[in-house]
Amino acid sequence: MKKRLKIFLIFVFLILFLTACMSAGVDEASKNVENETNKEANNESAAPVDPADISEYKEAPELKELVDSEELPPVEERLPVAEDIMVEDVHEELGNYGGNISISWGGPDDKWAVGKITEEALFRFNEDGSDVEPNVAKGYDVNEDATEYTIYLREGMRWSDGVPFTADDVLFYWEHMLTKETFGKSVYDAYFTIDPDTGERKMAEVTKIDDYSFKVTHAFPSPDFLKRVAIDNKWFFAPKHFHETILPEFVGDEKALEIAKEHGYPDVGTYLVDTGYYYWINEEIPTLRPWVASNDPHNEDFVMKRNPYYWKVDAEGNQLPYINNLVASKIQDPSQSVLGMLGGDFNLGWFNASDFTVLKENEEKADYRVLMWPTASLTSAAIQLNQTVQDDKLRELFRDIKFREALSVSVDRREITEIVTNGIAEPVQAAVIEGLFGYQEGWEDQWAEYNPERAEQLLDEIGITEKNTQGFRLFDDGSVVTLTITEQNQANADFLELVKDAYEKVGLKVNLKFVDGGTFQDLKYSNQVEISTEGGNIVNVILRPELLVPLRVLTPWQGDYGLYVETDGKSGTKPEGDVAKLLEYWDNLRGSKTEEDTNHWADEIYKLHMKNQWIIGYAGGTPAVVVAANSLRNIPDSLTHSDEFRELGHGHPAQFFIKE
Repeated sequence: MKKRLKIFLIFVFLILFLTACMSAGVDEASKNVENETNKEANNESAAPVDPADISEYKEAPELKELVDSEELPPVEERLPVAEDIMVEDVHEELGNYGGNISISWGGPDDKWAVGKITEEALFRFNEDGSDVEPNVAKGYDVNEDATEYTIYLREGMRWSDGVPFTADDVLFYWEHMLTKETFGKSVYDAYFTIDPDTGERKMAEVTKIDDYSFKVTHAFPSPDFLKRVAIDNKWFFAPKHFHETILPEFVGDEKALEIAKEHGYPDVGTYLVDTGYYYWINEEIPTLRPWVASNDPHNEDFVMKRNPYYWKVDAEGNQLPYINNLVASKIQDPSQSVLGMLGGDFNLGWFNASDFTVLKENEEKADYRVLMWPTASLTSAAIQLNQTVQDDKLRELFRDIKFREALSVSVDRREITEIVTNGIAEPVQAAVIEGLFGYQEGWEDQWAEYNPERAEQLLDEIGITEKNTQGFRLFDDGSVVTLTITEQNQANADFLELVKDAYEKVGLKVNLKFVDGGTFQDLKYSNQVEISTEGGNIVNVILRPELLVPLRVLTPWQGDYGLYVETDGKSGTKPEGDVAKLLEYWDNLRGSKTEEDTNHWADEIYKLHMKNQWIIGYAGGTPAVVVAANSLRNIPDSLTHSDEFRELGHGHPAQFFIKE
């Protein structure tokens, strides 16, 4: 009970956020434009200082030197017009310039390690996650039935190379990149609404109004549109002046291939994925982020330098970010990240619960603080079986609910929680915890009791009763039932060894296959991952359905069901049975006209997951362990650590600073 209470308390404010989120609606026709006429009524999270009242702007000494030598324009000319500058609130105190944020990463394949912490979305979630607030956009208007959104940009805002950022960059991205899938992504679900009568999906229209505003028009109501964009398509823009120099549409196929090969890519498609989607590690590409790539990410140290055209200031007019550089040092093994924190090589890191004890024990000695950021994780130790696995015999097994139950009860969850989570997590099934939207009575206890005898019985009932001399079960053709678990995270090695031992005790041979992140993604997208360990956070299926609903290639249990949906049936595997029901319920949800109906269909999706347990969990969720040097300030003690909110990026790192 003590552990359960501890986890419950950690999640209390997340519960409050979801309650607010589910009750929020579009109550006014016009919301959140950052100006005096609507700030009081619609923008509760606005900074306390009106940017127009700031009389003087200041900048980092290194930028001031460039201004003095006429290599840069004055700071006033690099910021948006006064009334459109974003004033960023600071967490503890106004900071000072200088120093680096030093983190570990796995190299170019670990793009999100530097991506989430530097991201700047069109709209971002507010502190408690209950709503979105203006960020790159300065505000918006929405009509009464939530079919038409007018979005306003910041006049005078510039890309990191000094070129103006305008609505043309939004329209270019929409017309020439997203809708044409140049970087390998289909148009995100946020841009579709559903005809409630026919179930037909209609894509929104995006039109330019003027240089600093554009309109998104839906065929049917989309009251959650901005929240969905804040999750699905955070950067609803791209630097037109760069991409029109590389896209085949503008330079021709032959020239585009020549450019790709000059940059070391074998084909145009691969090059466009890295430049159109994972753009932030490419030093050639202008950005709106606080730090900009400055060297080759294959180097031992990847350095992102301060963006001289960053568009945010603090309450006294100091241009952000305070920190000079973000330095990501390449590591070969996750243990090096822990050792680096202990030795002072890194001043910021985020870790799994398995690292908590050693990090906490050395808190004073290593001069850092350990912060526990709650998550919305279904589980902290999971197994997912690919429901579209290529092998016919395995596919039949994986789709059998008895087989999934057998795998679930064959493992001792108490042993898992003690070894893998240092006793922090509860020994429960992957499930939404009590108090969160989607909670189902009895879900966390489903198939959670350790019972290897029951596992043996279930496997016998399935029909794999024959065993070889080593005790491994055999298919009818005499081949050994072999489960290959593909894993990209060495930190999960202990967990997987325990799982392997448990599965083999009930007669299932297990192979563990560790690969790097890039290889794992390639295998996943080609439907070659049979089993993996991803658990997944989910704040709310209404806002982030992909973990539970196969809308695109993302989550291992779905295999290439998502590819079928993503390509309108041209590729992938056609969903059937309860997986098809997930998509039916999702379409019903998207076509709902009332919040009550939306919630009903969301609840039905959760119920299908409880019934099928496609994600098998062996431990409850655990907090994210955030470690920061005591000199690194303005980091919140506790915020929701979830992908939806961009994890540590939710703390707004541009206002972090080194306190001398």
